[in-house]
Amino acid sequence: MRIIFMGTPDFAVPTLTGLVAQGHDVCAVYSQPPRPGGRRGLGLTKSPVHRHADAFGLPVRTPSSLKSEDEQSAFRDLEADAAVVVAYGLLLPEPVLEGTRRGCFNGHASLLPRWRGAAPIHRAIMAGDRESGVMVMKMDTGLDTGDIALEDRTPIGPDTTAGELHDALAQLCADLMVRAMAALERGSLTLSRQPDEGVIYAKKIAKDETRVDWLRPAEVVHNHIRGLSPVPGAWCEMRFDHKWERVKLLRSRLAKIEQSHAAGSVVTDNARIQVACLEGAVELLALQRAGGKPMPAADLLRGARLMDIR
Repeated sequence: MRIIFMGTPDFAVPTLTGLVAQGHDVCAVYSQPPRPGGRRGLGLTKSPVHRHADAFGLPVRTPSSLKSEDEQSAFRDLEADAAVVVAYGLLLPEPVLEGTRRGCFNGHASLLPRWRGAAPIHRAIMAGDRESGVMVMKMDTGLDTGDIALEDRTPIGPDTTAGELHDALAQLCADLMVRAMAALERGSLTLSRQPDEGVIYAKKIAKDETRVDWLRPAEVVHNHIRGLSPVPGAWCEMRFDHKWERVKLLRSRLAKIEQSHAAGSVVTDNARIQVACLEGAVELLALQRAGGKPMPAADLLRGARLMDIR
C-alpha cells in the first residue's frame, strides 16, 4: 500500500522499519522539525525517525504545524492509501485525518481507554499497573478516542522500568501495525468502539512531580522511581560529607529494614543504600550524580561518604 508515516522519537522507529521491510510504498515521512543540538546548541539535530527515513532514502517533511491549507493540500496530494501515526507529536486536523483513502491509524502505548494522552508508559508504571500493551486505532478528532482495530498486551514486572517497557512496547507496536496494514490491504480489518468506562488520562510528566517524596509508602516511591527511569528521572538530594547534591535515582526495589526508622532516614553499609518510607523501605540500586554516569549504589559509596538524604 501507499502509506504516509508520521512519527518522531525512538519509539516510532521500529514501526517505520517494519513497514519498509514489508514492502509498503512509504511515500512520505512526517516528523518534528530538527531542533538545536550539539555541545553549544549551534547545530540542528534531526529526530530518530528523520534519521532513519534518510537512511531508507525516504522523503521527509518537517512542518511545525498541519493547520495551514498549504500543508493540508500537500498531504492530500500524496494520494496515500493510509497514514500510520506513532508518537508524532502534532495534532492532526480533520482535513488531514480525511486526507487519505482509508484513514489515519495510530499506534498507542496503552490499553485504551486507560491512559489516553502524552505519557501512557510512565503513568502505567507510576500507578502500579501490572499490564500494558499497544492498541492500533483509526484516528478521529478526539484525544486517543478512535475505534480499535488491533491490540496486544504484555505484563509489567514488579521492577520493570519505563525504559524497559518503552522498548518492549515499541517492538509490539511495530508488529501490530504491520499486521493492521496487512489486514487493511486485504479488506479484513474490523473496528470496535472503545468502552465508555475506565477512561484515564496520562498527562505529560511535569518537572515538579519528579522529586521523590519519602513520606509516601515504599511501593509508591518504588513505582515513582521506576516509572520515571531513565527519562526524565526521579531524583532526591543527598549529602556527601557536608555538601548536598541532586542525585537521579534510576533503579530501586522494595526492601526490609530490621529496626524502625523515621520516613526519610537513610541506612547504608559499604554496598547498599536503603531509605525508610512512610510504610516500608526501598533500596536504591542505581544512581547518577550530577555530571556523572549511572552507577550501582556500591560504586557510589566507594567514592563518597553518604551522610543524609532528603
